Amino acid sequence: MQILFVGGGNMAGALIGGMLAQGFPTAAVTVVDVSPEACARIAGRHGVRTLADIGEAREVFDVVLLAVKPQQISEVCRAIAGRIGNALVISIAAGIRTTDLARWLGGYRRLVRAMPNTPALLGAGVSGLYAAPGASAKDREDAQRILAAVGSVVWFESEPALDAVTAVSGSGPAFVFYFMEAVEDAARTLGLDAAAARKLTLETFLGAARLAVEGEDPPSVLREKVTSKGGTTERALKNLDAASVKSRIVAAVRAAADRARELGDEFGRI
Repeated sequence: MQILFVGGGNMAGALIGGMLAQGFPTAAVTVVDVSPEACARIAGRHGVRTLADIGEAREVFDVVLLAVKPQQISEVCRAIAGRIGNALVISIAAGIRTTDLARWLGGYRRLVRAMPNTPALLGAGVSGLYAAPGASAKDREDAQRILAAVGSVVWFESEPALDAVTAVSGSGPAFVFYFMEAVEDAARTLGLDAAAARKLTLETFLGAARLAVEGEDPPSVLREKVTSKGGTTERALKNLDAASVKSRIVAAVRAAADRARELGDEFGRI
């Protein structure tokens, strides 16, 4: 399977690194990016071939993966329309709908939309995928194989679900980092040195996540088990509840989903 990445940013690098680790041959991957720096970085890190323009490629690609920003994707699609043969096209651009991809690509229908997240850099990501009606069972298998190289994969039969995926898992790492920042800051205000504050915070989040993933109890039950009546955790959680922290987190995730839809509306008009 010959795969062309259009765009050589961090997520492309994560996907390529994961694929190579899973046994994809280096010769099967080509990256196109107009930035010489991006090409040099990804070639140096992964040893794959890089090009400044898709027109420099001579082989036929089985998969074209669009790894560019939402504001760039219409221009990119129009530039490669008619030059991708009969390849499966996978887009990881947030909010961009398959109907608009199809239009920009001149009516192309073999499309899969994916939303990976940044833990893919460590092979610990999770991706939401949606296959357009024109994608075959084989197309789904190929998309699954590529995205599964960097973590878990969840398929959705309704494309609007990808906006929720963007909010929950695409933006989700930032929510976790935000909470980590706050706990680490609190540790320092309580007199712990920076190194201890960092280690205690990160190891606590890591351990709690493992407990949630590997155990049988849902997070609500795990929280209850940590919360002794009249204890320190109860006092802290009452403080959070008084500030409506949980409802604000829900509102934040909904705001991210709204923005994903707005991106589709905004850039889909182009």
